[in-house]
Amino acid sequence: MSGGETIETSGGDTIDERWLRVRARCRDTLGNRTFERWIESISLESADESRVTMAAPTRFLRDWVAPRYGDRLRGLWRAEIPTVQTVDFIVRPALPAAAADAAASDAGAIGVDDEFGDGLHCVYDFENFVVGKPNEFAHAAARGVAEAEDPPYNPLYIYGDVGLGKTHLLHAIGLRYRALRPDRRAVYLSAEKFMNEFVRALRLERITAFKERLRSVDLLMIDDVQFIGGKHATQEEFFHTFNAMVDRRRQVVVAGNSVPADLERLTEPIRSRLSWGLVAQVHETNYELRVGILQARVERMGAVSRVPDKVVEFLARKMVSSIRELEGALTTLVARATLTGARIDLEFCQDALRDILRSHASDVTVEGIQKRVAEYYGVRVSDMCSARRQKVIVRPRHVAMFLAKELTPRSYPEIGRKFGNRDHTTVMNAVRRIDKARRADPAFAEEVDMLRRVIEA
Repeated sequence: MSGGETIETSGGDTIDERWLRVRARCRDTLGNRTFERWIESISLESADESRVTMAAPTRFLRDWVAPRYGDRLRGLWRAEIPTVQTVDFIVRPALPAAAADAAASDAGAIGVDDEFGDGLHCVYDFENFVVGKPNEFAHAAARGVAEAEDPPYNPLYIYGDVGLGKTHLLHAIGLRYRALRPDRRAVYLSAEKFMNEFVRALRLERITAFKERLRSVDLLMIDDVQFIGGKHATQEEFFHTFNAMVDRRRQVVVAGNSVPADLERLTEPIRSRLSWGLVAQVHETNYELRVGILQARVERMGAVSRVPDKVVEFLARKMVSSIRELEGALTTLVARATLTGARIDLEFCQDALRDILRSHASDVTVEGIQKRVAEYYGVRVSDMCSARRQKVIVRPRHVAMFLAKELTPRSYPEIGRKFGNRDHTTVMNAVRRIDKARRADPAFAEEVDMLRRVIEA
């Protein structure tokens, strides 16, 4: 115990003696390797009849041990003291700072230091990642890295625009890797975190400890690597860490916003290294993927009965740039409805998300209408502007003409020219047909109305 305190219990044995028995049983059940890696450095801080407090030397170790072995330790303690209800974990460094630095450089040091932790968020696992054509290759590559015993390609470099799921994939890799191999270590760091900790280590003259702590992990993931561009010393350290990890056959996964060759602010050696392994792109989402993401989010929120399909479809068609913004809009919508007791429909959606939708709005053009209508019906704009007269093409073409007349100041002849130089009477007939069909078929009227809302919003 800290301070060497000895506490007598009603059974006559001291707490220290009971702690020795708990440790021995823990070693027996976990095995020597796991015990020495994770439990050996845990100490007994204090104990009474209802609560035992254990001390870990680092925050990383506490956050690892508590969720994985806390229940087991509580059971072992209850075998010694039946009235114990809880086992808590605190952080208490076992060594002064100078000695801790020396220990961290030793081959037997535990993981990364407590400022790093593992950086992983449990919500970002593969089960919560919705797969579609735009991200299926990157997803398959990520799972391959997470589940392989040895690095299948090193590094794995994942790139794409902001908000498309790169960070989610990195966390998912780490979580799956850690679940399959609890005796190995995975660490996720943003490029900013990497840079800040490197600078901090330089300032505190702990650079050797920094290097060894990073290079001792089995899986290192660096996010948004473009942000170390122009930082000469940080890039140099990243380069050496990368090489050391690969030389030791440790897996490296990196994410950035473009292909390595286009990361112009990074040094050429780094860009070359990032191209060594597998380069996988997360493409912009399509409509089907956005619907799937929203539906999965609705299910996780327990709001399936409250969010109509038409609202999901509306959001999926309107918010096309970022998964993060798409999910944020849905969260805002459900929260507003919950707090006000309102029913979620298209009108409430447009009102509740007015400011968000406005930020995505642009001037309505015939070309924009053609693109949205073609996407909705699953045809190509070029088909709508062609001479083809199949029903699957004619209906979308007429709807697009109708909406172009309704939502833009263009004349019939001007709209006709946008549809393969058709004459104005063709456009007039199309508008009349759609207007008549809307009046006769409420379901079709709702379909056209939803398209109008998407385009107007």
